Amino acid sequence: MTNEQRPNPDNRADNVDRLQENVTNTIENIEESHEAMKFSNEKEKQQIQEKNKRREQSIEGMREEIKEEAEFNDER
Repeated sequence: MTNEQRPNPDNRADNVDRLQENVTNTIENIEESHEAMKFSNEKEKQQIQEKNKRREQSIEGMREEIKEEAEFNDER
């Protein structure tokens, strides 16, 4: 098997850092959307609020993944 044919191993070394960066970016997006709502009509505000709900759920999921990755790394 050549190097081109070998699957890449699951490199989890930077997963916690990557996930934490995603959490930070998502929080920043929520904060920016609050500013945008000041200039939005009611329909846009509702859409932003719904999107922020999904963002908050995403953050919860990413934080769970961070815990799992940290536990995995501690076991190694």
